[in-house]
Amino acid sequence: MNIFGKKAKDATLNSIGLKNTGVQFWNLSPADLVEEAIVNGQGVLTDTGALAINTGKFTGRSPKDRFIVYDDKTKDAVWWGDINIQFSPEKFDALYNRMKAYLTNRDVYVRDAYACADERYRINLRVVTEFPWSNQFAYNMFLRPTDEEIKTMTPDWHIVCAPGFKADPKIDGTRQENFAILNFTKKMAIIGGTGYTGEIKKGIFSVLNFILPHEKNVLSMHCSANVGEKGDTAVFFGLSGTGKTTLSSDPNRKLIGDDEHGWTEDTVFNFEGGCYAKTIDLSQEKEPQIYNAIKFGAILENIGFKEGSSTVDYEDVSITQNTRVSYPIHHIDNALQPSIGPVPKNIFFLTCDAFGVLPPISKLTKEQAMYHFMSGYTAKVAGTEMGITDPETTFSACFGAAFLPLHPAKYAELLGKKLEESDVNVWLVNTGWTGGPYGVGSRMKLSYTRAMISAAMNGELENAEYKTLPIFDLSIPTSCPGVPSEILNPKDTWEDKAAFDKTANELAAQFIENFKIYEKDTSEEILNAAPKVLV
Repeated sequence: MNIFGKKAKDATLNSIGLKNTGVQFWNLSPADLVEEAIVNGQGVLTDTGALAINTGKFTGRSPKDRFIVYDDKTKDAVWWGDINIQFSPEKFDALYNRMKAYLTNRDVYVRDAYACADERYRINLRVVTEFPWSNQFAYNMFLRPTDEEIKTMTPDWHIVCAPGFKADPKIDGTRQENFAILNFTKKMAIIGGTGYTGEIKKGIFSVLNFILPHEKNVLSMHCSANVGEKGDTAVFFGLSGTGKTTLSSDPNRKLIGDDEHGWTEDTVFNFEGGCYAKTIDLSQEKEPQIYNAIKFGAILENIGFKEGSSTVDYEDVSITQNTRVSYPIHHIDNALQPSIGPVPKNIFFLTCDAFGVLPPISKLTKEQAMYHFMSGYTAKVAGTEMGITDPETTFSACFGAAFLPLHPAKYAELLGKKLEESDVNVWLVNTGWTGGPYGVGSRMKLSYTRAMISAAMNGELENAEYKTLPIFDLSIPTSCPGVPSEILNPKDTWEDKAAFDKTANELAAQFIENFKIYEKDTSEEILNAAPKVLV
């Protein structure tokens, strides 16, 4: 069997039963992988040198088709339900056997990589993919070992990704033809029927969300992070579309990472080696760091082009609103290497409030921080998912419930301990609407949000005068450098004050209803931090 590229000493795929594949391409360079994709007719180069590919039928994750093998290791530890769906060991083995048969005599691309920049928590990965661009994504998104490290690497986890292999639900026990399944006992993730690359990165994120809190007492976080010249780390929690990547990309601060981190007793460290940013309406003016990172080695997913050219049209959503780019973190000029910073000085909870009632920035007490962390609120607006015509509230525990194998209380408990042990400020930031709800008001200007976050990080809000916003009982500054004072209190931006009170009451009621699932396991102090519906 021919082997190309760098290969670990005596490395084979025999341990995972892939003995009869076609050519195995080991650890090819980005240039070789890009060439493979183009020659195979699976991608084209844009005028910036990035590879543009189409992920096929699936242009986003499919949460209902994500499974975890139910066995002795997971049965009492995993938070089973609609998010973590059980899959039997027998079904896993049978499905993987069919997957292996599918890969027989097919060429595969093999990547040795690792996760966790803090060496104390590193896990080695071996990623086997059917397509070269899937392997390039793994190169971009995971941490890259040196050639010397590759020679002696032994994988802790294997990922096998075959988009062309489609499951048969009647035979395999899946919901439909696509699947992403984690097996913690065999330390394997298998992905089939979908080319969406996010399943690869989020699979390992889910693995770390199990291992680190459950076995290492490290808080795993769905957040971006950066650090200033004085060593002041800032962490940005938020669901997709709230601004994690955008707001952490600050030319005046070093980027630690844009999506997945761990918080130890003395560090905040990146799980990954790259960034995976949304590109809808991207411009050099608004987001220069991301825009300039889209060069050779980057992968653009499901984008469109300006007519008759190889120039990307970032406003084109004909394939999906979820257009994306992946690139290695060194494409960002001020990325921190290695991606490790001190414990946080400021934490920002980002929410896109489409109802326009939450303030653009507010300072939280420890109890409020716990309440909003466990709530994980944002809002979906028209266009983000099929069938959505009006704003819809979304509550995702710890700002990442879709990736949490453990009960949310475990992550909240760890956060609570971190807040008690450290001198950290926690802020709630609304990157959504002001002056009214979606369809009436307008989206908060990015320049204002950046100014508020900068003021919080450099201490300018420490001595500001604060007032309390009724219903949500949030402390809001009355002034902020670079921001019109009239937008700091959301009620002041509404023409119809009665409509504001009504909308705020309705959103508060949804917060309270959502939190009922946590009431019996939550302290009185945190419960008292809930919003108060006005009669």
